[in-house]
Amino acid sequence: MGDRLAGKVALVSGAGRGIGAAVARRLVCDGARVVCGDLNGTAATEVAASLGGDGLGLHLDVRSEASWAEAVTAATEHFGTIGVLVNNAGILRALPIVATSLEEFRETVEVNQIGVFLGLKTVAPLMAVAGSGSIVNVSSMLGLVGQAFAGAYTASKFAVTGLTKVAALEFASAGVRVNSVHPGYIGGTEMLSAVNLGVDFGDTYDVANIPLKRMGSPEEVADLVCYLASDESRYCTGAEFVIDGGLIAGVPGTTTL
Repeated sequence: MGDRLAGKVALVSGAGRGIGAAVARRLVCDGARVVCGDLNGTAATEVAASLGGDGLGLHLDVRSEASWAEAVTAATEHFGTIGVLVNNAGILRALPIVATSLEEFRETVEVNQIGVFLGLKTVAPLMAVAGSGSIVNVSSMLGLVGQAFAGAYTASKFAVTGLTKVAALEFASAGVRVNSVHPGYIGGTEMLSAVNLGVDFGDTYDVANIPLKRMGSPEEVADLVCYLASDESRYCTGAEFVIDGGLIAGVPGTTTL
């Protein structure tokens, strides 16, 4: 176990599975105590239990201001002042724009965009009072480029990218840093499951399109989040950190020497 995050308390949304669970585990490995929040409170509690005394699991509906307030109160009472916030909760519905219902679009925006907004609004002022803090907003490579059949998701993730910059400017003088992480195709996550996309990318995605010729892992995203949570990134704020194997760096098929 490392100590780069020793003494820090972190709150991770969407921590019941995938990237969020990997982030929670990595933060604890580096010395933090972590509150795992998820709409599925049972899953969050299971992840927290695997962290021993350094984890606390709870129900967190990121769409609800009251739920955020309850989570912060529980975190503070159990561990102390939150010094790290990872806004990770998100959903994906892959549909053409004309086939996307207003309800589906709103649902995506409420989780992916409003959820981040409420996390910032609830936690950042407390960090400002403490005089320090790091917030990591998990956007997507689709928060930087477009992709057909992911209109609602792409729009919401672009919003997260922009909101990150605004928050970074507003809270910099208070010692609070805000950055965004932009994963590409990450294997072993429900985001790429047949339930959401109609195809299991974990088995069938053509990695030849990715310059590094493989999908990423939740643990690799967690490594990047941990860096941004730590004081090693103390001069980084308002920035985008892409972790996509080079996918959006250029035109596919132009990487062969």
